Amino acid sequence: MTEIPTYISYLLAWYVAVSVITYATYAWDKRAAIKKRQRVSEKTLHWLALVGGWPGAWCAQQQLRHKTQKTAFRRVYWVTVLLNIAALGGFVAVMPLR
Repeated sequence: MTEIPTYISYLLAWYVAVSVITYATYAWDKRAAIKKRQRVSEKTLHWLALVGGWPGAWCAQQQLRHKTQKTAFRRVYWVTVLLNIAALGGFVAVMPLR
């Protein structure tokens, strides 16, 4: 059985941590929207997605029904997903598998 490289474990931990933070941020923003309070900026939500929180953002969008109707937001969100996956692919491509 092949051992998983340490950097893969760190990457996985990063994606999980940032996704949890991103999900919580979406939930915070949804609550703020309902209560007519100060919102989290869309720029912040996009940065969180870009740095690896896009799985958490996607889950929050689906489960909380938040930011699902704004076409412009969704378009930028999917660009951040593609950019993150491209960067991840590039990183993994240059790292050794052992």
